[in-house]
Amino acid sequence: MKNIGLIVIGLFLGLQVNAQGYDSAFGLRLGTEWGLTFQQRIAKRTTLEAIIQSSFRQDETTITLLGEQHYPILMRNFNVYLGGGLHKGWVTSGSESDYSDPFGVTLIGGAEIALGKLNLSWDFKPSINVVGGDSPIYAHTGISLRYVIDKRELINNEKNPEKRARQKERAKRKRQKEREKRKEDGNTINWKFWEKWTN
Repeated sequence: MKNIGLIVIGLFLGLQVNAQGYDSAFGLRLGTEWGLTFQQRIAKRTTLEAIIQSSFRQDETTITLLGEQHYPILMRNFNVYLGGGLHKGWVTSGSESDYSDPFGVTLIGGAEIALGKLNLSWDFKPSINVVGGDSPIYAHTGISLRYVIDKRELINNEKNPEKRARQKERAKRKRQKEREKRKEDGNTINWKFWEKWTN
């Protein structure tokens, strides 16, 4: 039992060392439908994702464009994310479906981890058809495996120790101010435990 615990700790530390952030990633999405996915980071914790897919349940092809906000937890490259956007579908030519091309709003929520040049994610993606479609709501879920095209540059103590030291000092001052404010308000508990890993 002790050996299993050591192996788990070793794997977790290995993920922390080897995991890399990314700016651009492209790959496959499989689940209730299959298709291609492309993600592009546009801000520190914000990405745009484009998905083109064919469904196993409807005779149509759909393109979805989503904005997603990422929230790191436990370590820098493990995120949960939420977002939304629009989708447009086309009924497959030659199919016997008697509904019109769908168009509507899509929401998404999921979790992802970046490991070296790979990005793995799971998501739940409900779509609300404003017009057309086989039904008013599609509930999709899927796993995406993406190849990281453009890796984020990491700042470490060897490459830029002064910048890293300034960042750590700013984060320390920010945490100190928050502690002082909580004391003044009579609230000594910090419920935002994940901030310990994101500052």
